[in-house]
Amino acid sequence: MTVSGSSEIVKNWRIHLSLSKATLFSAVFLAFAIGASAQDKAPLKLLHSTPLPELHDGDFDHLTPDVAGNRLFVTAEENSKVLIFDLKTDKLIHTLDDLKAPHSILYRADLKKLFVVDSDPGEIKIYDTDSYKPAGSIKLREGADASGYDPSTKLYYVVNGGKDAKLPNAYISVVNVAAGKTEADIKIDSNDVEGVAFEKSGPRMFVNVRGKNAVEVYDRTSRELKATWSIAETGKNPTSMAFDEDAHRLFLGTRVPGKLVVLDSDSGKVVTSYPAAAMIDDLAYDSQSKRIYFAGTEFMDVFHETDPDHYDRIGHIATAFRAKTGVLVPELKHYYLAVPHHEKQVAELRVYEVLP
Repeated sequence: MTVSGSSEIVKNWRIHLSLSKATLFSAVFLAFAIGASAQDKAPLKLLHSTPLPELHDGDFDHLTPDVAGNRLFVTAEENSKVLIFDLKTDKLIHTLDDLKAPHSILYRADLKKLFVVDSDPGEIKIYDTDSYKPAGSIKLREGADASGYDPSTKLYYVVNGGKDAKLPNAYISVVNVAAGKTEADIKIDSNDVEGVAFEKSGPRMFVNVRGKNAVEVYDRTSRELKATWSIAETGKNPTSMAFDEDAHRLFLGTRVPGKLVVLDSDSGKVVTSYPAAAMIDDLAYDSQSKRIYFAGTEFMDVFHETDPDHYDRIGHIATAFRAKTGVLVPELKHYYLAVPHHEKQVAELRVYEVLP
């Protein structure tokens, strides 16, 4: 090879290297720009965190707002407390600490009462919400956990019994909280049940039967089982549920693997499913924005319903270890996320702004 030929090769190589660097720089810049753009368009923006240094390791469970009274009730399940926050200042204003393992909550403004489902003693503890003093209790079985309130009948449906009570069956107790008594028990053919959702236009109640990897449909009037819809081939361990009644879609959050599963609420058929955050505990659907909020450990996923058969994930937001319980408050355009203590992470309540 001649010297001139060698020089030409070196020249060409330098040009190629220069172009490669430019291409690489452009690719990195483009990726950064896309990332920055995605961040700018994230559906949630962290506004404030209220540290809770008095709490030790352990999960939270459900959160319930009192918008008119500017309060948020939060069950610190494994810390045996209910924390009450001011929605205007996000400050902790009161703590109920005479509980064992509080899970879900019903607030009745008309009664000025707070009803706390306490798992270990198997009861609903009642508090006056002016004084926060105890105001009685309603006995259930041990293992009382998830619940749902039917405003049309003013009845409270509470899951209890099952594996946490070392019983072969779980039950859904139908409770008249105003009268302080249980009206009926619906026996479930499984020892693991996680939550209920109600149809407004009819009598159906959807029951998340985790032990069967299925949804069971009950008539709230006759309290009879009408259908069983398995999702086992799509996902297992369904732990949370939400309902878009207008579009006839039922949303399930599974843990094995982490998925959003969409069912037709008329036929029970799986319409579609999408990968999502692990270890979900709370799932919320906002009918105005057509968004689904999927809270799991370390991440919050937000999906947008483009039509009843298609959904886009518009947010994958880093949160914290086992920060899997939260509540959407559409009236305030806020999402509240409970973050447990873990290693160097102090327990806290995070407040996110819901962005358009």
